[in-house]
Amino acid sequence: VCHLTQRSSALWFPKICSLFWRFHHTSTSRLCSCSKTASDEKYQDPFQLGRKDLKNLYEDIKKELLVSTAELKEMCDYYFDGKGKAFRPMIVVLMARACNIHHNNSREVQASQRSVAIIAEMIHTASLVHDDVIDDANSRRGKKTVNRIWGERKAVLAGDFILSAASVALARIGNTTIISVLTQVIEDLVRGEFLQLGSKENENERFAHYLEKTFKKTASLIANSCKAVSILGCPDPKVHEIAYQYGKNVGIAFQLIDDVLDFTSCADRLGKPAAADLKLGLATGPVLFACQQFPEMNAMIMRRFSKPGDVERARKYVLQSDGVQQTTYLAQRYCHEATREISKLRPSPEREALIHLTEMVLMRDK
Repeated sequence: VCHLTQRSSALWFPKICSLFWRFHHTSTSRLCSCSKTASDEKYQDPFQLGRKDLKNLYEDIKKELLVSTAELKEMCDYYFDGKGKAFRPMIVVLMARACNIHHNNSREVQASQRSVAIIAEMIHTASLVHDDVIDDANSRRGKKTVNRIWGERKAVLAGDFILSAASVALARIGNTTIISVLTQVIEDLVRGEFLQLGSKENENERFAHYLEKTFKKTASLIANSCKAVSILGCPDPKVHEIAYQYGKNVGIAFQLIDDVLDFTSCADRLGKPAAADLKLGLATGPVLFACQQFPEMNAMIMRRFSKPGDVERARKYVLQSDGVQQTTYLAQRYCHEATREISKLRPSPEREALIHLTEMVLMRDK
């Protein structure tokens, strides 16, 4: 679905409804029915299956963050409290196993592959710390943000420190290709943040801009981490592409659902304030789809919902439109593409868990 990010919204908005409806009534029913008929063993819980490889994950991350300053240590440990879902590392270890089994039926995760999972979580967390500073956020994962407790300057430095520790761990793997693949993630994160800070005046370019930002800020980390473990486990470039495409599509779907939950989930479940994106002046998928039905939202998008009452009005428009539904259908299409890609690998419990994970991404409520 690369073309989705390249075409202007004008070209594919009219087609999108019929595509979504057709996809919704065929692919999703097929996906759901196969999960019902499959044995419990086949459709294992991805989190259960990945758990053995993620044992002591947060302790190992803390070992990478050995620091002399008590305050910096406390800041770095704050989000690595073991209470996160470890969604990204879990995908990475499942992909590692799926690729290893595909290549030579090896059922072990290599130490270097597990290191990629650790590095992915470190890069992700560093980006959260920096994002919270940029957004002036008050809460994350149901507790106060680092910048709220320690201040913005120290939060920026803590994020930098976590990133530098991840870079040291990456260098230790000793593979220049892997270093190149994972440093691309850091570049994409910065470029994605710049994209988010800007906006497109041309309505037709907005959706492409939004999907590019979504790829760089969220999906690139998952796509390139999956690609990295596939390179370490299998010499076939076709497998590297499968791993990358799976990660990319799941990553974009994950963020699309995140953007939906900003409108449909309550603050308690999200662990952060609802309508947070609108308050930050961001026009996400549900807003851009709603704009098709309520063109008066364009002016609000251009001024980044800065006038009094803009946030409330925009939220009302979104909920009155089918913006939430359309964004969910788009996420389903990305998940369908992820399933299509990963199905090219040899069958394994890990491959089935990665297929099942695409359904979990669509069904999550926080």
